[in-house]
Amino acid sequence: MQNTVDLLIKAINYHYPEEIPVSISFLPAAMRENGERIKKIMKNYPAFFDNRMLEYKYDVENLSSSYRYGKYTDAWGCVWENEQEGMEAYVTGHPVPNRKDILALKAPEADMGLPHGFMYLRLLDLRGFEEAMVDFAEECDELQILIDKVCDYNVRQMEILCEKGLSPIISVGDDLGMQKGLAVGAKKWRKYLKPAFKRIYDVCRKHEKYVYMHTDGDIIEIMPDIVETGVNMINPQFRANGIDNLAEVCKGKIPINLDLDRQLFPFAAPKELRDHVREAVQRMYLPEGGLGINIEFGMEVPLENVEAVIDEMDRMRCYKG
Repeated sequence: MQNTVDLLIKAINYHYPEEIPVSISFLPAAMRENGERIKKIMKNYPAFFDNRMLEYKYDVENLSSSYRYGKYTDAWGCVWENEQEGMEAYVTGHPVPNRKDILALKAPEADMGLPHGFMYLRLLDLRGFEEAMVDFAEECDELQILIDKVCDYNVRQMEILCEKGLSPIISVGDDLGMQKGLAVGAKKWRKYLKPAFKRIYDVCRKHEKYVYMHTDGDIIEIMPDIVETGVNMINPQFRANGIDNLAEVCKGKIPINLDLDRQLFPFAAPKELRDHVREAVQRMYLPEGGLGINIEFGMEVPLENVEAVIDEMDRMRCYKG
């Protein structure tokens, strides 16, 4: 089993990785529903799954708070609610619904790291989607105040992560896009959020760490900007961005760990999924690198589809064009 981190670093630097780095994961709900059957599939693909993954046992006690049924409140005061154990919760309680509340808001004293949605989505979690969109539309003074408070906290968290020095790659995630485009628009993203992300990622540059950023949605128009903030590899979605756009904007220019089409996995026939894997690799592959493949399965994906995707990826990981 190749070391995925080493392969990713070679892909990031266009240093001719021996094979395409591949990451495969299952949502906890998938393991809850079909864990033993999934592990039987895993055993056939040692290039992707080690003993730690084969020995995994689903236990609600080991789930993070956001994957447990019910409600919890995070360090910022956001109330999360979950109706489906093993799936991610969503925010239903926003602690600063009024602009005047932003002025009194204090960042948590506790260090909660950089969870998914640490910057842009954090603004939405704190204010609520509609109120946050009005803030961006009207460009009120309180918007920049809120961004600065969240950014300052995130800079501190990034310092802590980098000082731990556990990996040469710092992985973060924040969904910037919608199914089509950015909710705030590219112009306002560049004005308000690009400087914030750059401040956070400058910490990684100081510590000589690589930045790997997952971000869902249609982000094709700001991908060069994301790189300018200090990101070394982006994890974009296949469907939202489109393979033609990704090939034009990224191939040979922006290293990506391409997220295969999770919206296709539950509904397509196994042959269609094999075709999908081959198309993604053949369109984006360069022998010098710049490409990784990321695959995530939910509980709704039939097991024959799971095996078809993994099997075809196993065939294609050593693709040489």
